[in-house]
Amino acid sequence: MIPPVVPGKNLLFTCWTLARPGAGVRIRDMSAQIRPRRRLGALVITSTLIASGAAAIAAGPAGAASTSVVITEVYGGGGNSGAPYTNDYVELTNNSAAPVDLTGWTIQYASAAGTSWTNKITLSGSIAPGAVYLAQGASGGANGQPLPTPDATGSVNMSAASGKVALVSSTTSLSCATGCATAPGVIDFVGYGAANDFETSAAPGTSNTTSVTRKVPTADADNNGAEFAEGTPTPKALTSTPPDPDPIDAKIHDIQGAAHVSPLVGKLVGNVTGVVTAKSGNGFWFQDPQPDDNPATSEGLFVFTSSAPAVAVGDTVTVQGTVTEFRAGGSGGVTNLSITELTQAKITVTGQAAAPAPVIVGAGGRVPPSTVIDDDSTGDVETTGTFEPATDGLDFWESLEGMWTGISQPQVTGPTSSFRELSVVPAGAGVRTARGGIVLQKADSNPERILLDDLLTPIPDAKTGDKLAGTVAGVVDYAFGNFKLLPTTTPAVIDGGVKREATKASSPLQVSVATFNVENLDPSDGAAKFDGLAQAVVRNLAAPDIIGLEEVQDNDGATNSGTTAANVTLDLLTAAIVKAGGPKYAYRQIDPVNNAEGGEPGGNIRVAFLYRTDKPVKFVDRAGGGPTVPTTVTTDRWGKPHLSSSPGRVDPANPAWAATRVPLAGEFTWLGQSLFVVVNHFSSKGGDNPLWGRVQPPVQLTAPKRHEQARAVRGFVDQLLAKDKGANVIVLGDLNDFDFSETTDILVGAGKTALISLPRTLPLKERYSYVFEGNSQILDQILISKNLQPASAYDIVHMNAEFPDQISDHDPQVVRVIPLPSWVH
Repeated sequence: MIPPVVPGKNLLFTCWTLARPGAGVRIRDMSAQIRPRRRLGALVITSTLIASGAAAIAAGPAGAASTSVVITEVYGGGGNSGAPYTNDYVELTNNSAAPVDLTGWTIQYASAAGTSWTNKITLSGSIAPGAVYLAQGASGGANGQPLPTPDATGSVNMSAASGKVALVSSTTSLSCATGCATAPGVIDFVGYGAANDFETSAAPGTSNTTSVTRKVPTADADNNGAEFAEGTPTPKALTSTPPDPDPIDAKIHDIQGAAHVSPLVGKLVGNVTGVVTAKSGNGFWFQDPQPDDNPATSEGLFVFTSSAPAVAVGDTVTVQGTVTEFRAGGSGGVTNLSITELTQAKITVTGQAAAPAPVIVGAGGRVPPSTVIDDDSTGDVETTGTFEPATDGLDFWESLEGMWTGISQPQVTGPTSSFRELSVVPAGAGVRTARGGIVLQKADSNPERILLDDLLTPIPDAKTGDKLAGTVAGVVDYAFGNFKLLPTTTPAVIDGGVKREATKASSPLQVSVATFNVENLDPSDGAAKFDGLAQAVVRNLAAPDIIGLEEVQDNDGATNSGTTAANVTLDLLTAAIVKAGGPKYAYRQIDPVNNAEGGEPGGNIRVAFLYRTDKPVKFVDRAGGGPTVPTTVTTDRWGKPHLSSSPGRVDPANPAWAATRVPLAGEFTWLGQSLFVVVNHFSSKGGDNPLWGRVQPPVQLTAPKRHEQARAVRGFVDQLLAKDKGANVIVLGDLNDFDFSETTDILVGAGKTALISLPRTLPLKERYSYVFEGNSQILDQILISKNLQPASAYDIVHMNAEFPDQISDHDPQVVRVIPLPSWVH
C-alpha cells in the first residue's frame, strides 16, 4: 500500500505517499534530499470562492496550455516522517479574467507508471480570478501541521516522490497510460519525478519535505520540467520562483573541495566532465581522468538520477546539476556524514573511454592514518576542525569519496554481517589479533578499516583472518555511520584457516566458571540453535561447572503475552546439552517484572545460572529472593559471609537498572569452600555516536549509566569483602564496555579489595570477545578476587564472533580457579 502523503499548496488535496524508511531500517537509499531553492518575491493570495449563482467561465479546450485554471503545486508527503504538513494536497489558481465554476471537476491521480485514475478529489464551488484553491488529500501519519482550510477534500493518496496529477472538467476517470495531457476533459496535467507521462518533460521528483511548485503561477507553457521547481511546500500561497541561474563551470575536485561539505553546495554547476566508473539503480559515479595535484580533493562524484541511469560504465559524460549534500537516514541519520552529489542532473554522453585505474589504498599507494579517526574537531566535523587526510582517517576516506579505489589483497578483520558488509584493511594495518582481526584500543580506533558493501554486487561470506584475492576495486561511499567500498565484481575469498577454538577441561581441584551470551534465546529459536549452543557448551567450553548466561528470554520470546517465566527456555537448553553428550545441568534465575528490563519487547530478557549436578559444585539455595527484593550480605556465627537470598538480585531498586537487566548473585560451594558469583548484563551501547560519525570525538551517551551499574555491583562486592577480605568472588557477564573503560575501572576498584579484570591480563592481541564493524574488542569480562588468581587459568574461547555462521554474536569465556578457605578467623 502506498503510505499517506502530506498537504500541498494552492489547490490542496491530501494523498498517500511512499513513506521513507525509519532510522532503524537498513534501506539502500541513495536518493538525495534536494534542498529547497530560495524563493524570491513571494506573493501570497488568499482563496476566494465565488458564491453559487455568480458568473463563471467554462474550461478551455483540452490539449492547449490552460488560460484559466492551472495546477500550481503538488505535494505528496503529507503526514510522513519529517513532513511539514499532515496531508497531501494539490493547489490551483485561476489565471483568467472571470470566475471559473469548478462544480463537477475532479483532481485525478495515478502512480508514476499507473493507468488507474480512480484516485480522485471531487471539486465544488468557483474560483475567482487570481485566487488560490486548495484540494486536500490523504495523510500518511501524524507528522506535520494541519493545512490551511481546504476548499475541497478527498482521500487521494499520492507518492511523495513520483506521480501524475490531472485536473479534469468531469468526474469520469481517465483511462490513459501516456498522452493523458491531451485526453478529453483534461484542463492541466503534471507528471513529476519518475512519472512516465508529463507535459514535454517531467517536473522534479519530491520527498516528504518538498513539493513541486509552478515557478510562475500566472503562466502555462505545457512544460512540467521547465515550469516546476522542487521546494518547500507553501499551501494556499502563490509563490513566484525566479528563473534558474546560469550554471557555474566546475571540475569534480572543485565540487568536492578539501572538506566534508562542498564549497559549492546549493549551486547549479555545469560542464562537469568525467568517465562513468559505476552505476546503481538510481544514479552513477563518474571520475575526472585529469585530476588536480591536491590529494585532499576527490576526483569522483555521485549523480543522483532517481531511476536507472541511461549511461554505461566507460561513457564519457558532461553533467549539469545542483550540488547537494545528502545525509542518509533522514531524521534518524543526524550523526551521519553527508555525501556530496549532483541532483536534478542534465547528462550528455560525449563518447567512451577506459575507466581510470583505481587509486590504491595501502603499500605502494595512499596509506591511511594508523591510529586517529579525528583529533581536531570539537563537535560537528562539518563546521569545526581542519581537513587533514594525512593524519585523520575521517578526512582520508572523505578525500576519496566517490572515487574508483582499490585495495590489494585486502585482509578480512571481521565476518560478513547480516547486512552483507565485510570489514577489510590493507596489509600492514594496526595491532592485529592472533587470528587476523584488528584490536580496538583506547587511542587507536583503526582508521584503516573500510566496509565492503553489497549495493552493486554480492559480498561473499568470509571470516576473520581470510583474505580477498587480487585488487578489490570499487567506489568509496558512506552510509550508516561508516565509509563503504562498493565493489562491482564479487571478490574471491582466500581461506585464512581460522578454526573455532575449544578450551581445556579443568583439573579435579579447579572449578570452571564461564560467561556466555546466548543472544535472545527463547523456544521459538528452534532446535538448531539450542543444539548449537549445547555443542558449544560441551565441545568448546568443556562443560564448565558453572555458567553465567546472558540474554535468556521468557517462554514465548518476543510475544508480548505477560509471560515472564523462562523455565521452558532453560529446560530446552539443559536437555540439548545432555543430548549433545554433556552432563546434566540445573539452573537458577529470577523472573523479572514484565517488560521492565529492556531488550526485545515482550522477551523479558534476564541473566541466569547453570551448574553441573555431577560435580562437587553445589548451589546454596536460600529462599526470599524476588524481582524487586535485594539480596544482602549476612554472616553466620563464625563471621563467614552468606547471601540473604540465593539466588538474589543486586540492588534492584537502584535507578541504574531502569530498563536494564538486574544482576543475579548466587552462592555456591566447591569442595566445601564458598564461592560467590555475580552474573551481569549491563546497558548496551545503542545510542552512542558512531566512530565514523559527524560528531567528533564521538560521545558515549550510554556510558554514564554503565558507570552507575558498575558502582552498584562494586558496592555489593565491597559488602562481601568487608565481611571477609578473603571471600571467593567472581563477577562476570556482558558488561557492554571495553577493558580500558571507566566501567571496568569502577568494577576493579583499588587497594587490597581490588578485583582482577582477566581480559587485562591477556596480551593485547588476545583481548577481544566481540567483533563490531571489523574491530575486535572486549565487551564480555570475568573479574575475580585476588585470592583466586594464583591457581587460575583464563580463556576467551573464540568460536562465534569471528565467523559469519554464529550461534551467538559473543565469544564465551571461562576461568578455572581453586576456591580457598575463608580468611576469617
